[in-house]
Amino acid sequence: MEYEGQICRSPMERGSFMLPVSVGCAYNCCRFCMLFKHLQYRTLPMEQIQAELDRVVALGGSPRRVFLGDGSAFALPAARLEEILLRVRAAFPDCESVAMDATARSVLAKSDEELRRLAELGVTDLYLGIECALEDVLAAMDKGNTFAEAEEAVERLHRAGIGYDAHIMTGICGHGRGEENARALAAFFQRTRPLRVCNFSLFLHKSAPLYEDVLAGRFVPADERENLTEELRLLEGLDGLTLEYDGLHDFVPLRVKGRLPADRETLCRRLEAAIAAYDAAPGTIPLALVE
Repeated sequence: MEYEGQICRSPMERGSFMLPVSVGCAYNCCRFCMLFKHLQYRTLPMEQIQAELDRVVALGGSPRRVFLGDGSAFALPAARLEEILLRVRAAFPDCESVAMDATARSVLAKSDEELRRLAELGVTDLYLGIECALEDVLAAMDKGNTFAEAEEAVERLHRAGIGYDAHIMTGICGHGRGEENARALAAFFQRTRPLRVCNFSLFLHKSAPLYEDVLAGRFVPADERENLTEELRLLEGLDGLTLEYDGLHDFVPLRVKGRLPADRETLCRRLEAAIAAYDAAPGTIPLALVE
């Protein structure tokens, strides 16, 4: 596979075949993100996409789930996506679903008819960067959409028969606002019913625009205890939902993942134990808590 940049996709897609259809992120302005800042966004030639499909077929590959990369594949025009999906179906007749990353506005830019057609061609779910549920934070992070637009995008996906997976970031609201965000996010998920929720705890790279805000005192980061508490409050608020959850943290060796509702209580207990361990020795989480 020819690939430019670092492979970036949800860990929930580790079993999917990744088919690059573009390079970088079409938006690429979020103040917290450095994943694609070094790349010039562009669409890959259809000849290159077809060559990758042919390569996998020649090797006997027949994936049941395909993930279209890179950072915002759903930003491609509907007609382009339709052509790619038809080629995927022709190459992999056993394919049951296609997923990719999307932004709220890339969903809203497509008509209801286009969304329904993409669903017919195999798009089963999209990973949306919800990040948080606080309107002022989304604006401060230059996310590119309002929270109301995110909810509208999810609504339109559901009407078209496409599910959604949510990317969120504990800590993104800064010091003192984690529990407020957790309550708002839980209420949002109760309304919108995601298939998957993946939490990438905020990691601040010194080259990120948000780091400049930290140095200038405009943004005070949440500490890891706050991140863990925010995650706990979110999971407590997801009572009754059926979804797959995966939570990763950069500064503590702790990962909580499982299926809700069956694993929700276990995940909450693990987070409670991690918070207690943090209180006993701030800045450390015992390795016994690591999966």
